[in-house]
Order: sequence, then structure tokens, then C-alpha cells
Amino acid sequence: MSLIVQKFGGTSVADCDKIVSAARKAIRAQKQGHQVVMVVSAMGKNTDVLVDLARQINDHPPAREMDMLLSTGEQVSVALMAMAIHSLGAKAVSLTGAQIGIRTDSTHTKARIISIETERVKELLAAGNIVIAAGFQGIDENLNITTLGRGGSDTTAVALAAVLDADACEIYTDVDGVYTTDPRLLAEARRVLQISYDEMLELASLGAGVMHSRSVEFAKKFGVPIHVRSSFTDITGTMIVDQPESLTRPVSGAAMTKNEARITIEGVPDVPGISHELFHSIATKAISVDMVVQNIGADGRANISFTVPREELDQTLEAVRNAAHILQFTSVAHDEQVSKISVVGLGMAEQSGVADKMFRVLADANINIQMITTSEIKISVLVAREDAQRALAAVHSGFQLDLTPSDAPESVAAVPRECERDAAEVVSRLRTMEDLTIDSIVLDDSQSVIALRRIPDHPGIAARVFEAIAAEGILVDMIVQNVGRGDAANLSLTVPKEDCEQALVVAKKIGAELGAEEILCKADAAKLSVSGIGLRSHTGVGIRMFRALSDSGINVELINTSEVMVNVIVEGKQGQEGLAALNKAFADVLVS
Repeated sequence: MSLIVQKFGGTSVADCDKIVSAARKAIRAQKQGHQVVMVVSAMGKNTDVLVDLARQINDHPPAREMDMLLSTGEQVSVALMAMAIHSLGAKAVSLTGAQIGIRTDSTHTKARIISIETERVKELLAAGNIVIAAGFQGIDENLNITTLGRGGSDTTAVALAAVLDADACEIYTDVDGVYTTDPRLLAEARRVLQISYDEMLELASLGAGVMHSRSVEFAKKFGVPIHVRSSFTDITGTMIVDQPESLTRPVSGAAMTKNEARITIEGVPDVPGISHELFHSIATKAISVDMVVQNIGADGRANISFTVPREELDQTLEAVRNAAHILQFTSVAHDEQVSKISVVGLGMAEQSGVADKMFRVLADANINIQMITTSEIKISVLVAREDAQRALAAVHSGFQLDLTPSDAPESVAAVPRECERDAAEVVSRLRTMEDLTIDSIVLDDSQSVIALRRIPDHPGIAARVFEAIAAEGILVDMIVQNVGRGDAANLSLTVPKEDCEQALVVAKKIGAELGAEEILCKADAAKLSVSGIGLRSHTGVGIRMFRALSDSGINVELINTSEVMVNVIVEGKQGQEGLAALNKAFADVLVS
């Protein structure tokens, strides 16, 4: 008998009528021959109400007691849902996270799942019940109630689908699928019928609220197909699987992360270990760093910039200042009026010209780029918050995301079920359910670095640089633009070694036209990449990487990051040594 996990978010169970409507969907699925597990969030704004109550009592409530309080929201929802299903003539049992056996660590308000028991759920399903699971919660080894943090109900649903070997995980929400961008921000947004895990992971991290990145990490790791559907209509929605919507289009989606804060640390010593010390200090506060860029240094000093959620700016600045005696920086600057605009697509890895096109459409809209970071499937730029909406519209239109690709699927594709795993394999995978998984550690020693230092920081500069390079047929890999002092920026890029001299000629020519202060070239560079699942949610990944390189006396010259990969540039002669150091550092989580 097939098994389906259905998750209903807060807006889908906001009142009694909506709870009854969700109950009908579950009963309908059961009558179609499926066993059904429902995962239910707290009703509407119930969690916000509980948080407000806590703040009225205590400005800084203990994390353990917040978990005790917030978990009651889902307990109300599951009980009411069970009552609704009984009233409609079907059988149902509601279970809290503890009753199911969802075991977590003891990080209150941000707990990670360690394991999930399945016996009780399977027995109840076999008895003909619809099982209703409270999302967002579990218990630790001391039986304390824990909550999973943002997107916790999505995480619960996908995790249950994984351990129960479900045929699909249906996420019911207030939107009818995944769009090329947030339809609330842009009327031209188009619903896609299919999107890949990696694309969805990037978009989720960028603020696509339909799915949380942690739950997509689960789905990718365990091969769980996710079907995003509307709670209020029968529109077919979107499947999140391992293949993109189109194999010919380089960009599949665009996103705006509105409330970002940028921190720039100027004049740090350009020596091994600095990146490790900086991000170790930040990681101790469990802060997720997003865009990280470091350009080639000059005069023994370098600048490092990165972004964090605006609400975590003060905490991050405190962490940076606490490490001042080690970092020995000359100054720290920050800007909390910035937003990130990104384009995502698996096709970027195979097609050139995406970056210069993005920079051109922003230049034509007279939007200045403050920072740039790239990965194999994502380009992100930081812009002033007042320009963010126009920037999103410009890139969405520029990449024709409002138009359906010619090779897009005509309907939501059925995903063939994998053969059932044996019990020993399932138990083995449960033990590492939310552990970091590193898929590959790669050395690319075919790169050279070109750096344009202190170029004018105004709209159109990046477009002019990369159009000039593209005109010579030179392929660009990494792109890093950092904030400079005053009205200037630092821009670095990597190109194949065989194109280094030609790229340098182009860079010197365009640099002279733009008034760049200096053009640097490192003909022999090595790119080290660590890719895997959980790089964002495991804040220690960068720390482990930078520590390993630091312990080997290897200096990091360039950095850029994405949801599934961290890239650094080091001296070419240190590439093999760096590769060995990273393989050793990640040996416990590297998939063989």
C-alpha cells in the first residue's frame, strides 16, 4: 500500500473551516488507496501570539521554556485535526513529536533531528488510521521538548517521508506551487511544474518562502520527491525532484533577500588562519553567514565582506569585535540597508554569458552592484535596498523567466518509487539524518586570477568589465566583487590559465578606461571546492575548511560561497597540499 505524507502550514489550518478542508484532503487520499501521515503546523499566527506573550513576561525568556511554550501551538492543531477527521467518519490519531519518537539534540529553538522511531506510526497506519503528527518539535535525550526552528514543520514532514519510505511528500501551502520568483513581489512570476533539489535549495535559502532550505536538504539527501500544492485549490503544483524544468535554459529562477546586512572588515592581515579565526568567532553564536567574499590582498592586507540576516547584525558585530585582538583589522564597516538579488539555474554550469547578461540588465536599470559572488548554479549581487524591487524585475525580465521554456514538461511528472530499502539500511541512515554530507572535494589547478583594484563603484562597471572579457571568448569561472573604501570597489575573477595573458590585456585596457588603481594577475592559482548537503545549516563547514588550510600554512586569497559549495583560491603550488588537508578534515562526512 502506498504512503503519502501531507504537510499543512499555518495558513492552511488558520481556522476551523480550513482544518476541516485539510481533513477532507487527507480522507480523500486515504480513500484513493494511500496510507496518510499528516504533519500540521500551529494555526495561523498562533506562534506569533505565543512569542508575544513570552516577551510580555520576560524580555529574554529561557530557550528551554520557549520550546515548552511554542510546542503547544502544534498540539492544538493536531488535536483539532483529529477531531475533524473523526467528525467526517474516518479514523485518526494525533501525536506530538515526543509521542512519535522524534529525537533531537539539545539546541533549544534550533534543534536538529537525530533519529525518528517508526514502529508506532506504522502500527497506527496499519490499523486504518490517518496519523496526524505535530510538526516543528521533538524531544532530547533528557526528554525535554525541543523545537526545530524556522521551517520546522517542513523539516518534520520530509524527515517522516524519508524514514517511512513514503512515495511522496505533499507540502500544502497558501501558494499553488514554486514560481520563478515570489509572485507577491512580481506579477510576471510564472509557476513551474518541476524544479531540481539544488535549484530549490538555492531559492529557499534566498527567501523563497514556499520551502525552507533545511527540508530541501533532507529531501535531496534521502531522495524524497516533494509535491508543493495549494491548500485551497486542486492546481497540480510543482514537483521538486533531481531534474530541472528545462535543460536548455541557463536560469530557472530569481530571488530577492530583502533584509540583509553587510559587514566589511578592512585591512586584515593576508596570512593563513585569518578566515578561520573570523568565522569561528561568528559560528560560536550559531549565526548563518551568507555571501562571503574576499579579494586578493595588497600590501599584506585584505578586505573580507559577508552578509548576515539584518536581525543578527548586532550579534555578528559583537563577535567580530571580540576577535579584534586576533584579526588585527584596521576598521569594520556595516550597512543594514542592503538586499541580495540572485539568479539560479543548473544550466549555468553548461552555458556561458549568464554573468555579463545579469550585470548588463542591472546597468541598464541604473542599479549599482556592491558585492558579487558566484557558484556553479548561482550568481548573487548585493544592491541598495531601495533598488531591490527594480533589480528583481530587471533580472526576471532579462532572463525571460516569465516565458515557459520549449522543453518544459507538460504536466507534473510522476516520480518512480525506488525499491524499498532493508531495515538495516534505514536504521543506518537515521543515525546520520541531519548530519553534514560532503559529496566531493575537488582541486582545479587550471585557473588564473585577475584582480582590478579600486575601480569606480557605480552602475555599469561590472557589465563593462565582463562584456569586454566575453567579447574575447574568454570563459570566467569565479567572480568576486568586494566593497572598497570610498567610491571604489575591488573586482576579482578567475579564467583558464591558457587565457591569462589575453585576459590581463583586456583587464588592463578596460581598467585604464575605468580608472582602476591597479591590475593584478596571479597566473598560477588553485581552486579548492567543498560541495555537499547541509553547508548552510551546518555553520561549522567553513570553519572546518579554513582551519584545515590554516593548519597547513595555506593562505586563502579568494572566497565565495553558495548553498551547496564553498570555493577558495590558494597559491597554485599549494593546491595538492590543500586538497589533502581538506580530504583529511572532512573524512568523517565525505561520501566515498
